[in-house]
Amino acid sequence: MKHGVAFRKFSRTSSHRMLMLRNLVTSLIEHEQIKTTLPKARDTARLAEKIITMGKKGDRPAFQRANSFLLKPQLMPKVFTQLAKRYADRPGGYTRIHKYGNRPGDNAPHAILELVDNPKDLKFEMTARAVGWEVLGKRVGEAGPAKLVQQGVRDLQEVIEHERELAPTRRGELRPTTRWNLQKVLKFRPAEAIYELKKKAEDHIDTLLAKPLTLKESKKESNDEQVVVKPRTIRLKAGQKLPGAVQSSLRLAQGALGKEAPTKPRWFDRRKLGVDASNVWGQS
Repeated sequence: MKHGVAFRKFSRTSSHRMLMLRNLVTSLIEHEQIKTTLPKARDTARLAEKIITMGKKGDRPAFQRANSFLLKPQLMPKVFTQLAKRYADRPGGYTRIHKYGNRPGDNAPHAILELVDNPKDLKFEMTARAVGWEVLGKRVGEAGPAKLVQQGVRDLQEVIEHERELAPTRRGELRPTTRWNLQKVLKFRPAEAIYELKKKAEDHIDTLLAKPLTLKESKKESNDEQVVVKPRTIRLKAGQKLPGAVQSSLRLAQGALGKEAPTKPRWFDRRKLGVDASNVWGQS
């Protein structure tokens, strides 16, 4: 029986296994993001949480225990000053694991292990992009893309501040999942994190606006004549859609495997990939 066994064996001896985990924890504290296999990431996260808890204690026994565990003594000031200050108000949960597909070769499940609220926080980046996508999708449906290019999304910071204080059962600009992620990434961050998230969302909005409008058919006046400039057409991949589209990404990703209307005979239709055919970006 394996009662009371806390960690995996990883097909290694105890000394080799502990040295490997110490190396992973040291690399995590140094770089704040590492990529490894999923089982290793789970065991590394448990030990890294204990080291950060020692840094929050700040006494001499905790310093000696952490110093004997980490392989680089020069990281001790970072644990007991920078990380202890960052997670002072957080009761726990200092690490986050992102599944990252499978590794080529042995098909082992890959994962990215990171410290929460680090300068390159993946969840913060993904939440900012989701906020920009959803706000832009609603503004495109209301005003059209041409007006957004001229004026921009001006009330983005007000939307973020309102959604941060909104209850889960209330209805707002964002989807419930995006609102929950927004509240989660901003809960223990300082006040200036709202401006940082707004800046990242605005940059993503500019990126989303740039591609469709540069490829859109435009008119140019030359010598009292209107010359129609026809650049490349927008070619979307299967499952890709533009902000303001009416179909869901799941329906587009299914493509030819998606469900058809039962009253419409399928043998009369040409089976196509799931490409967004919304004409919202053709409006002026």
